[in-house]
Amino acid sequence: MRILVAAVLSVVFPILLSVAHARTPATSHQATAREIYEKIISFKTYEGSGQTPEMARYLADHFRKAGFADSDIHLVPVGETATLVVRYRGDGSGGKPVLLMAHMDVVPANREDWERDPFTLVEEEGFFFGRGTSDNKAGVAALTATFLRLKAEKFVPTRDLIIFFSGDEETRADSVVAVIDKHRPLIEAEYAFNSDGGGGVLAEADAKPTVFLVQGAEKTYASFELSVRNPGGHSSRPRPENAIYDLADVLKRVQKHHFPVMSNEWTLSNLTAVAKTTPGEVGNALREFVKNPREGTAAEILANESEYVGLTRTTCVATMLRGGHAENALPQSATATVNCRIFPGTEVKAVQETLQNVAGNGVAIKVLDNPSASDASPMRKDVMDSIARVVHARYSGVPVVPYMSAGATDGKFFRAAGIPVYGVGFLFSKESEEYAHGLNERIRVDEFYHSLDDWRALLMDVAGKKRKR
Repeated sequence: MRILVAAVLSVVFPILLSVAHARTPATSHQATAREIYEKIISFKTYEGSGQTPEMARYLADHFRKAGFADSDIHLVPVGETATLVVRYRGDGSGGKPVLLMAHMDVVPANREDWERDPFTLVEEEGFFFGRGTSDNKAGVAALTATFLRLKAEKFVPTRDLIIFFSGDEETRADSVVAVIDKHRPLIEAEYAFNSDGGGGVLAEADAKPTVFLVQGAEKTYASFELSVRNPGGHSSRPRPENAIYDLADVLKRVQKHHFPVMSNEWTLSNLTAVAKTTPGEVGNALREFVKNPREGTAAEILANESEYVGLTRTTCVATMLRGGHAENALPQSATATVNCRIFPGTEVKAVQETLQNVAGNGVAIKVLDNPSASDASPMRKDVMDSIARVVHARYSGVPVVPYMSAGATDGKFFRAAGIPVYGVGFLFSKESEEYAHGLNERIRVDEFYHSLDDWRALLMDVAGKKRKR
């Protein structure tokens, strides 16, 4: 009996401890948001799971029960996944619609690698743990709960508000391209806010807010295969021509090549803010580059800093190798994968042509998948002012800083389609708390609840009746 009791306690006590540490939602809309958040974390929406359409149907039911018409709820199947588009109709007095973005899919997570079940929302020590808690189901839950809250409040926006939840942002983004290409009227908008970009930074020492970042540009992700071929032969009779050696020479040329210096208003604004708190040679280089963003000493210094090289030019780096077919045979082929992060305004084809010139005519270059390039969004004053008002209502005086992301989101496809996108994920965190795509992904509980008020405030700002001053 004692053994049985001990066994039961070993299971129950951690659960009780977790419940004891859980924060009770302070309002009904917080409770609704947490309920939705907990449920959607349980859906295994990684590639191959087939559960993303199920999650979309679950969310669609919430919108129907809240009073959204069936004609304004669109579940668009794309292969094994789907998108969900929901329109909150306004009176039309405020102009074109505003799009609100998040993605339902996640990267895989193995239970044996995690301290907790990655597909169960766990609240401990002030954090929500689970796959997708930050990337990007917090955004899905917050936007869904905000629509439900505004509907319950009988809010009538001055323009249509459109939710767009994609189903494969982490992989091929086929669901995004399909809606843009085949169902454009569903998502036509003046601009978009993306919950999968931007966000606030907390100081490591005291968790005080230091900056809020607004993402207005993204680099294109593109990979190329560089291949060298050779007749091969017996390894006992080596020749000067060798596919592996030749490819090694090619990769050294790629390593030494610097793409031209580039900048835009997002990168210069970001580097200006960073320069204010960066000491020494790098700080001086940042300040000089902002004043004169072109080739020179400052650009060369930043090119040697991994944190900044991606903000000043296109970068390409070798990431994978394969070659040869037997240990006692001269290689008949050797291939390297080169991954490029392409500066906005640069075409993928232009980067491929540059790689070809650097590599030489004897090298075959193939672009992988179907990368899509896009320009930066215009830095609209009305949009930036709206974001600043929301941030400063919570944290007065915190700098609102534009930036360009070296990574990619669904936003690049909308920018390419002519819809400007602004990344404003309303979550603050320390850099050391960034676990997206990693083990034990988490966000702060208070930040999740704060984000609900922030999203409501933003939608009221851009689509609410303006008071006369």
